[in-house]
Amino acid sequence: MSGARVLVIDDSALMRKHLRSILESGGYEVDTARNGKEGLEKVELFNPQVVSLDINMPVMDGITCLSLIMQNAPRPVVMVSSLTEKGALATFEALQLGAVDYVAKPGGTVSINIKDVSADLLEKVGAAAKTRINRGHGLRTRLRVQREAAETAPLKRQRRPSGRAQATNADVVLMGVSTGGPSTIEEIVLGLPADFPVPIVVAQHMPQRFTKVFADRLNKITPLTVKEVSGPTELVAGEVLIAQGDADIKLIRRAGRLMATSIPADPGYVWHPSVERLVESADALLPADRMICVQLTGMGNDGAAKMSELHTRGTRTIAESEETAVVYGMPRELIELGGAEVTLPSYKVADQLISWVM
Repeated sequence: MSGARVLVIDDSALMRKHLRSILESGGYEVDTARNGKEGLEKVELFNPQVVSLDINMPVMDGITCLSLIMQNAPRPVVMVSSLTEKGALATFEALQLGAVDYVAKPGGTVSINIKDVSADLLEKVGAAAKTRINRGHGLRTRLRVQREAAETAPLKRQRRPSGRAQATNADVVLMGVSTGGPSTIEEIVLGLPADFPVPIVVAQHMPQRFTKVFADRLNKITPLTVKEVSGPTELVAGEVLIAQGDADIKLIRRAGRLMATSIPADPGYVWHPSVERLVESADALLPADRMICVQLTGMGNDGAAKMSELHTRGTRTIAESEETAVVYGMPRELIELGGAEVTLPSYKVADQLISWVM
């Protein structure tokens, strides 16, 4: 979306200079702010289509600024932050609050080599400029949906008696997701009961520091057990396995048991952890009609071709609808290939999965 207005909020004059230069080279109209407080004023005056936001700033930090933007003047926000452990935690919190994506500063808080991520910045700002952000996007919307669902189906998430037979007709649920994924996955997993009878494997495009934070957070707040896959891990009903970032994930069999394991990222695949590679590995081990594939928000087409092929052989498939997808690339590709059995907003995915397997 060349020509879009982008507001850069960063306390480093050097970073503001470099980010402005990169964005203006991409055809964007750019203004800058030195901290969150000044950034909020510029949001009102400049009315940017996209905000680039640092986290650690004086006067008002990026997390506070983001929460106020999403509350008072919602628009796409791309976090530009370091990937130290502290930075990863804060950036993940920003994604939960409604930021659509992030760009990692390659050299820390003040990165003199920020131009090394120019292509990544321009790609993500470009995608963000095409994103529709409604008031309450992110955490507040998710909590409202959960509250409404709980009011209309208060017994759905209670554990069923252990002796009750389950109508399980799948061995695994495979989920592919990218931009906008953390809050979407959280929303879906929170909608599933503790005795959900099928293991779930998630390939979320994300760096390694983020996937560990993501899995740990989900494990604390959801009724299911959530783990990051760093080595061979058995697939167990009621557990969610998150692919380790900066690597790929595949399904394997060991001693007759179905497992997932982390493997080095294959440069033959564009995105990592690769959704396509995960689904291909499942296809090599399981009948098509024993799998469920879910394609969620994200840029590109990772996983769409293989999911579509499997659908022709009996795999049940869900594509997230444009209504809730932060970026409609990955689910749209599956739909256009004719590979989506159903197209649903994210807040209806959990109920669809329950109806298929319980």
